[in-house]
Amino acid sequence: MGYFDAASAAPLHPIARQALLASFDEGWADPARLYREGRRARMLLDAAREAAAEAVGCRADELVFTSSGTRAVHTGMAGALAGRRRVGRHLIVSAVEHSSVLHSAEAHEADGGSVTQVAVDRGGAVDPVAYGDALRADTALTCLQSANHEVGTEQPVAAVAELCREAGVPLLVDAAQSLGWGPVDGDWSLLTASAHKWGGPSGVGLLVVRKGVRFAAQGPVDERESGRASGFENIPAIVAAAASLRAVRAEAAEEAVRLRELTDRIRARVPRLVTDAEVVGDPVRRLPGLVTFSCLYVDGEALLHELDREGFSVSSGSSCTSSTLTPSHVLRAMGVLSEGNVRVSLPSGTAEEDVERFLEVLPRAVAAVREKLGAPVPETVVREADVLVVDSLGKRCPIPVIELARVIGDVPVGGLVRVLSDDEAARLDIPAWCEMRNQEYVGEEPAEKGTAYVIRRMS
Repeated sequence: MGYFDAASAAPLHPIARQALLASFDEGWADPARLYREGRRARMLLDAAREAAAEAVGCRADELVFTSSGTRAVHTGMAGALAGRRRVGRHLIVSAVEHSSVLHSAEAHEADGGSVTQVAVDRGGAVDPVAYGDALRADTALTCLQSANHEVGTEQPVAAVAELCREAGVPLLVDAAQSLGWGPVDGDWSLLTASAHKWGGPSGVGLLVVRKGVRFAAQGPVDERESGRASGFENIPAIVAAAASLRAVRAEAAEEAVRLRELTDRIRARVPRLVTDAEVVGDPVRRLPGLVTFSCLYVDGEALLHELDREGFSVSSGSSCTSSTLTPSHVLRAMGVLSEGNVRVSLPSGTAEEDVERFLEVLPRAVAAVREKLGAPVPETVVREADVLVVDSLGKRCPIPVIELARVIGDVPVGGLVRVLSDDEAARLDIPAWCEMRNQEYVGEEPAEKGTAYVIRRMS
């Protein structure tokens, strides 16, 4: 099996399938009713809540089930911000949060609130001190993911939670990527997760609100799920989600060791097998089954299609896709190469042979894409005084970087190359190329069209 996109959705766990089918017969009735069928449904719902709470490390009455992980984030953030509105309307998030968190932050800002984004280092991790420095008297809520969904970097949640607790500010943790591997450390206040990330069915999210946290549910509410998730509960899916969470946790310690060895193999061998490739994300503090790398001079969408033809399903944060002309916000925040980006996230049970076959296929897939892109058009390069000018206006990632790479040797050491580009990806990829190739990125200059990126040849 070449499905390597478990960070998007993990394959349904066998225990989830069994629980789902079994609960169709007993969990179809309204759990709010007092007759026999309703009581049976209520027993299944209560048992699932107890199991999920035990896995999270919270009280059962602190946990509610939502229709998705995104809904859990939106509900949790809105309720916590509303509950502390008298304190202030300042929100803190990291620059690499999941889009569900950032979209909620945008909505909060549009409604008159203020938002501080905490930067990350080149490995994708925040500095807890930066979170502490961002805290203010009017801070209502802070948000931090437990591990990044694109590069796998684990965040220092416990240290940030301690600073927030000392300041009396609640911390919401998006644990979607990590909860299947273990509970989240630290004295956090709210937590969200999504069942399809650990092998449960889609359409089930978790929202935990610790006792004592001020919370005011927003929008119409009803009597279900403590008034925090309205509507009829999908009991079969909830039962399957809780059962699969317990099952993956039982396997987690052993499977984490095995998958970490496989991703370590990918991290070590990709730079040797593929020229001009950069592995991104923290090399140590990361999820067991996730590894991300970027390849120079490669169209990300074309590479994904090449790998798909070879039987491998992977994801990408590259800007070189038909769906976006801007780089992934995660890669941009890290300041790493975005072009030709590949995220490999191995599901539990991934065979060693499949990883070896992927490493065998990858070099020729990259070579095929690079060959299809071809050489730059000669007339795009002109000389202005002592500066070589590359006109890449109207060309998309990775063409501007390819053209830069082909002409850098035409200027003397210390000479300058000026790349004209109107592709937003160039703002990230040209500096990243300079760092990878030991050239000096001088900076941006205004241009009649687009932006001029200036590079000095150093070697």
